[in-house]
Amino acid sequence: MELFNNFTSLFLSVWNKGIFGVDILQILVGIGIFLIFLIFRGIISEVIIKRLKNIAKRTTNKLDDSFVHAMEGPARFLPIVVGFFIASHYMSFSEDGRAIVDTINRTLITILIFWVIHQIIEPISYILSSGLDKILTRELIGWIIKSLKILIFILGLAAVLELWGIKIGPIIAGLGLLGIAVALGAQDLFKNLISGILVLVEKRFRIGDWILVEGIIEGIVEKIGFRSTAIRKFNKSLAIIPNFQFAENAVVNVSQTTNWLISWIITLQYNTTVDQLKKIRNEIEEHINKSEDYNTSLGVAARIDKFSDSSIDMYVRCFTKTDSWEEWLAVKEKLAIEIKQIVEKNNASFAFPSQSIYIEKK
Repeated sequence: MELFNNFTSLFLSVWNKGIFGVDILQILVGIGIFLIFLIFRGIISEVIIKRLKNIAKRTTNKLDDSFVHAMEGPARFLPIVVGFFIASHYMSFSEDGRAIVDTINRTLITILIFWVIHQIIEPISYILSSGLDKILTRELIGWIIKSLKILIFILGLAAVLELWGIKIGPIIAGLGLLGIAVALGAQDLFKNLISGILVLVEKRFRIGDWILVEGIIEGIVEKIGFRSTAIRKFNKSLAIIPNFQFAENAVVNVSQTTNWLISWIITLQYNTTVDQLKKIRNEIEEHINKSEDYNTSLGVAARIDKFSDSSIDMYVRCFTKTDSWEEWLAVKEKLAIEIKQIVEKNNASFAFPSQSIYIEKK
């Protein structure tokens, strides 16, 4: 009997003292409260968020879709924060236990606040993008958003560390020394980073543009990164070019061509008469001026240019109205056929490089 009484006394002592001075009943009730909020979290995920997503999909505005998607994570985290807060305040902790629990509550609330700020950046950038597009490129806006998100994450991490008594001053000082060492050994990296920012700020090219850097690369821009730019060459291979190449070399943005140029030297035989030359010249010029394919306001040239070793050279120069490369090729082909027909109609012939050999008889 005495043994049973000792066990009962020990059991009641453990039940009343529990963990960190909290009796077992309070712990069970606290767990129950927290579980109720976890169930509420499931309701938020399965009912409220899904309904908001469906409502957002029915609208033509993408802002509400962006906002719902951004707030989905924090909304699911909120019941955990509130549930832990209420459950922990129901329980009677010892002084040391209460200090730890309060720090946990502050940590959860801090994480929630910085998470919301981190996520809200995307919808805000969507609102401002219509105005910012006129000043900055989409790629640069993307960089700014990523940088802000990283900054918010670092600030949030620093705030959490401070709550747990970890001083960030020495850490920042150590990172500063490390940063100096890294900067000295990574000058090319920073040069490429700065060059990439200049490319975006100056709007030299965008994703999808056809660019040419003489002697380095020609192709379609697929991605503009912090250190390098990915360009798809016309043989379908992918080239990764360091950004400093675009800052130190002339970049031709072929996609920004407004009128394509046709510039040819037509070689005619030396037995072509003056009348034939004039007729060929006039008919070529007349064809270009009458055709709807050319922008004659930019100038048309069809003139006898010079006497070469094997030919009389005629210079033909004009601009097409189209800014499409494929259409330019078609217009150029039509002009080539027309010029050949004009030359043949006037009983003249094209010249080709030739060399006369004189043999001396002995």
